[in-house]
Amino acid sequence: MEKVQLGNHVIAYRDHGEGQPVVLLHGYCGSSDYFEEVLPQLMKQYRCIVPDLRGHGESGTPNNSCGISEMADDIVELLNHLGIQQASIFGHSLGGYITLSIADRYPDRLEAFGLIHSTAYPDSDEAKEKRLRAVSTIQTEGIQPFIDSLVPNLFAAEHQTTMVSKIDRVREIGYRTSPQGASNTAIAMKDRPDLRHVLDEASVPVLLVAGEQDNVVPPDRTFTSESPRVTQALISGAGHMSMVEQPDEFIRAITNFINNNVK
Repeated sequence: MEKVQLGNHVIAYRDHGEGQPVVLLHGYCGSSDYFEEVLPQLMKQYRCIVPDLRGHGESGTPNNSCGISEMADDIVELLNHLGIQQASIFGHSLGGYITLSIADRYPDRLEAFGLIHSTAYPDSDEAKEKRLRAVSTIQTEGIQPFIDSLVPNLFAAEHQTTMVSKIDRVREIGYRTSPQGASNTAIAMKDRPDLRHVLDEASVPVLLVAGEQDNVVPPDRTFTSESPRVTQALISGAGHMSMVEQPDEFIRAITNFINNNVK
């Protein structure tokens, strides 16, 4: 991986392939390794930039807390560092919240964008309480017990017995999240605003991808806009991790969207 100093922290990233720039942003307690199964195919068609978000993977963790907007600024600064004026950005879960922040505040930097198992809704009161419990668990018990309880639920119920090795791999990725980074990010997600208007008002093509069996962000939380610029893709046999559970379908959704909508 390559690394760049952004302010008081380091962002690690992968930069593979040539052609149209495509940025893939991973979910909470993940890393760029979430895309390891799909990247070899995508990089044959596009220039793929896949960072570890701050506090995750090999990226650094600032001592101060941060919001989703600061994490979005990291991505824009990374694009600046790479000399990329516009890109198509696709965010998985947490990465989707960051993508929406970029679309809201830096729309001129986007050729297109997409939410992958993510939502433009803010957290409900119940979800906010769950974020606070997550922080308490991480701070009192450490990152490993938290990851052990988190990861299986990211997969469709049927895959919790048929994809044991993939679940173990996602756990392994999660263990590399810094406890402070995981805590900071949980608070950032709790405090994020309602950005449904960004989908409705987007001036570029938008892709919304949902897993048919996603119990973390159900399809009706993802498919919240009927704008003519929005393409919806429902992936059967997938929970919250289609890039791992159904990689071929994930690749098909991304490539069909880009090839049909981005010049």
